[in-house]
Amino acid sequence: MIDVFGLGQCSLDYVGVFDAYPLPDTKHEYREMVIEGGGPVATALVALSRWGLRCYFSGVIGDDAFGRSIHSSLVQEGVDAGGLLVRKGESSQFAFIVAEPSTNRRTVFWRRSTGRPPGPREIDTGRLTRSKTLQTDGLFIEAALHAATIARREGVRVVVDAGTLRDGMLELAALADAFVASEGFARALVGDDNPAEACLKLAALGPSIAGVTLGPRGYVALCEGAIIREPAHPVTVLDTTGCGDVFHAGVTYGLLKGWDSKKTLSLANWAAAAVSTRLGGRAGIPPLAELRERGLA
Repeated sequence: MIDVFGLGQCSLDYVGVFDAYPLPDTKHEYREMVIEGGGPVATALVALSRWGLRCYFSGVIGDDAFGRSIHSSLVQEGVDAGGLLVRKGESSQFAFIVAEPSTNRRTVFWRRSTGRPPGPREIDTGRLTRSKTLQTDGLFIEAALHAATIARREGVRVVVDAGTLRDGMLELAALADAFVASEGFARALVGDDNPAEACLKLAALGPSIAGVTLGPRGYVALCEGAIIREPAHPVTVLDTTGCGDVFHAGVTYGLLKGWDSKKTLSLANWAAAAVSTRLGGRAGIPPLAELRERGLA
């Protein structure tokens, strides 16, 4: 039995710390850098694996050095990367991220894999139907809708990390148990900075948890007909890379544990804040021992 079947992005991230975002046509020395695996679903699975869950990842890489690093970053974390498709002659997803601790900002430059996206027939539906949860970011929308349709039919819970309002994302929301969107997604959906309204629109499509992450403002969610708001946990922020990814990991973890929505979202919010205290999206993931100390395991 697999606890979490992940379908989505995986990346190699270079994350550098700068005192300030550089002006054009200038040279600036960075203070610190990490090179690590990234991607919304891939990083969420790393967190879930560290928290003791069995995870399987399906995505795409090229047959390049970056792809080999992405693969090893998952395997070393105990994630089954058996669904990682290698496209020969293609490049893997890559990101360079500028972190500015003085402003709590980051800027992401990225390129998706040049390889063909996973197709519906390339999803291991046997493993999917033997899983408890499907977690996806909807980037490979055709495959994601196919997988979510099967998951829904077979009683597998569906958690969606909605970063961008793309074609098919609202159809995916209708198949989700938990649909947590970014601030940018919510603004595009309702045309204004009104995350509560976005939650209402998303919840009307069917998910029992419809939420919006708001960075330093925490999150807003609609669960069982009630709006929940919680500010971000107060921490000293170094880099916000991976915060949203680990927030979604917390949502999945709480659902699998059978917790109520408030406890589930509180874990997600706390874990996301912890990530921001370290450079990169994975170094700050709270260890399982700390979850146990807080009564969250």
